[in-house]
Amino acid sequence: MATIYEVSELAGVSLATVSRVINDSGRVSEKTRKKVLAAMEQLHYRPNTIAQSLASNRSNCVGVLVSELHGPFFGAMLTAIEESLRSAHKFVIFAAGHSDKASEREGIRFLVSRNCDALILHAESISDKYLLEHQEAPTPFVLINRSVPGMSENCITLNNERGGYLASRYLLQMGHREIAYVSGPLSWGDAQDRLAGHRRALAEFSVDFDERLLIEGDYHEAGGSNALNRLLDQEIPFSAVACANDEMAVGAMTVARDRGLSIPGDLSFVGFDNAPMSRYIFPKLSTIDYPIGDMSRMAVRWVLKNVYQEEGAEIQHVFEPSLLVRDSVRRFAR
Repeated sequence: MATIYEVSELAGVSLATVSRVINDSGRVSEKTRKKVLAAMEQLHYRPNTIAQSLASNRSNCVGVLVSELHGPFFGAMLTAIEESLRSAHKFVIFAAGHSDKASEREGIRFLVSRNCDALILHAESISDKYLLEHQEAPTPFVLINRSVPGMSENCITLNNERGGYLASRYLLQMGHREIAYVSGPLSWGDAQDRLAGHRRALAEFSVDFDERLLIEGDYHEAGGSNALNRLLDQEIPFSAVACANDEMAVGAMTVARDRGLSIPGDLSFVGFDNAPMSRYIFPKLSTIDYPIGDMSRMAVRWVLKNVYQEEGAEIQHVFEPSLLVRDSVRRFAR
């Protein structure tokens, strides 16, 4: 197995120069860098990552905790994080928390045990208190899609209240007044905020909030299906449905069609997330754009800046949603 000394000799440069090329640190001319890389390739030299870690006290690994490892939302998040870290020559280790307090804690313990330099957490069930208590732990972390009072500098979040408001305001602007709402799990902060936005929009148009038209969902397609069946079985009139994410909207739309209702003729729908499926179902779903890719890349930038001391642009902590108008809402004529 080739050594760094042999690379240095073949390239005709110092050990320090080889080290700078390997670690992508310090100033090295492009001509010299190419000579070192050519020597490494000729000798089939591979840097000893364990030795590098011991020397730098860094593993160059970042741990990522998410609720699930599948689905359009988490797929976009994981892809953006992995690509951004790979571009920065960092490795990533994933763990799933399954929206369960014990599983989230175990996932965090696992990632810390792997000597991750930092953690990116999409944690839904562990308490604010737990996070605040671990704010000064040796392994720094940044949160995605969660705002914890007292640690705003560690949070990358969406203005979920405004997203809920924009979705329901659009339905109201289109003439709808009897609007059903399918929320996410109401123990979660983002679901609470989106519902708050829905209620703010109703109040702005002087429409009373009807508790009977609120169904708590689970952010999954089946939850949307079950919610619409329950709403229709109540035989309470409504002309539109606002869903707290696109997966539930797709499930609800499927039930509507199965029960002989036309979309948007009989029922209008608006979702939340702008998941890829929202562009390909029929009719195309009007929804709230959730820039989860940009937020994930910002979380990586937070890690690079605060943990690896890389210079870069300022950190954006709050992202704003926007309404995407497609074909699933019709103007309601009274």
